[in-house]
Amino acid sequence: MTNDARMTKIKWRRCILRVSVFFPIFLSIFPAALQAADNVSILGSNPKWNVLEKYQGTITHDEFSRLIQDVYCTHGFAPDLVEINEKTARVPMNRESRKFFTLRFAENTAGRKSVPHLWRPARSLPPARAEKPLFGLRIALDPGHLGGKWAKMEERWFQVGNSKPVEEGDLTLRVARLLAPRLRELGAKVSFIRNSNEPITAKRPEDFRELARKILIKNGVPQPRADVLDPNDPAKEQTIRWQSEILFYRYSEIRRRAALVNFKLHPDLVLCLHFNAEGWGDPNNPTLTDTNHLHLLVNGSYLAEELEFDDERFEMIRRLLSRAYEEELPLADTIGATMARETGLPAYQYPTTNSTTKVGTSGYVYARNLLATRLYRCPVVYCEPYVMNSKDAFARIQAGDYEGVRAINGVERKSIYREYADSVVEGLIEYYSKARCSRDR
Repeated sequence: MTNDARMTKIKWRRCILRVSVFFPIFLSIFPAALQAADNVSILGSNPKWNVLEKYQGTITHDEFSRLIQDVYCTHGFAPDLVEINEKTARVPMNRESRKFFTLRFAENTAGRKSVPHLWRPARSLPPARAEKPLFGLRIALDPGHLGGKWAKMEERWFQVGNSKPVEEGDLTLRVARLLAPRLRELGAKVSFIRNSNEPITAKRPEDFRELARKILIKNGVPQPRADVLDPNDPAKEQTIRWQSEILFYRYSEIRRRAALVNFKLHPDLVLCLHFNAEGWGDPNNPTLTDTNHLHLLVNGSYLAEELEFDDERFEMIRRLLSRAYEEELPLADTIGATMARETGLPAYQYPTTNSTTKVGTSGYVYARNLLATRLYRCPVVYCEPYVMNSKDAFARIQAGDYEGVRAINGVERKSIYREYADSVVEGLIEYYSKARCSRDR
């Protein structure tokens, strides 16, 4: 199998979510007239461009151009998508109506207006107290995926013989529950986006069966089967059940998490906690690999076809103007470095650059347009340490959580969950301590 083919297989099984996977399918669901009125991504809504008026005069021409070219549109974009002039940038609000949002630049950095947002950068946090380096910081923990009975549906489950099944949603929740008390002891205010194996969304797969059927019919499956007969059969992707499950656990669930973040929790930072994986084949007889690695993600690297959607284009511009990148990149770089020191894992290297752009200085951070990192309206650091089906990580997962160290594969190691949590905590302390010190000078 080629690197590109292997990567395609892995990405399909993972929940690093890109609407581009469904781009041709989704556009085929609706007639052209409806697309003109509702040219939005899956389960998205028409954007309210007027909310961007508050960003007028908050960014200079050079700052805007740099972020577009180096972070958000690194793969290029249609020439009429973002028209950058000396004093303004013009972005189409709707491709069919040709209505535009016009952003007026600040003449220079001295004349910039302040950037409005509910989250606070490190320089705006209250002074730290002794032994409380994270005092006042609002952190939301987002344990990736779902556990329990939902893990098999998400294809984030595998089992070796009679060993305990590996379920990513359970692993990430365990890490979050170790992180929360540590962060609170350091002065942070911590909330959970998910604190059980149950989904946040009230929707269920059966709520999307009719939409799933339309997707399949319009994508060339005239009489889609209702159910999945064999979980290992690639033809399952052409069943109503499989499509409706994706609409539930990928799109509906993450959009609901975003609503919780944006309208209730209002954190200064979201930590998205995940474990990585290589292709494991049959989850009941999985392949264990020697490969193990680490990387982190921040928002950016939008694809040209993604930006054709009105809502994704709007969300990109809003994120750019909010300056979340200026906070999340150095934070991700710092956490990446502490995770590398703690875990000893090498940096993951994407086999292609078709969907990502390496950013920062640590070598561990990539920009990528994920649904969560795009929709959460604050800095987001998306952690992807360990390969769950690596021989080393699997042995450590089977060992469970414990205090101190134990011999795992002949090496004295912390529990994998505590090592994960400790490395994130170290990165947060290092970043916010330095940021506050530089502010107070």
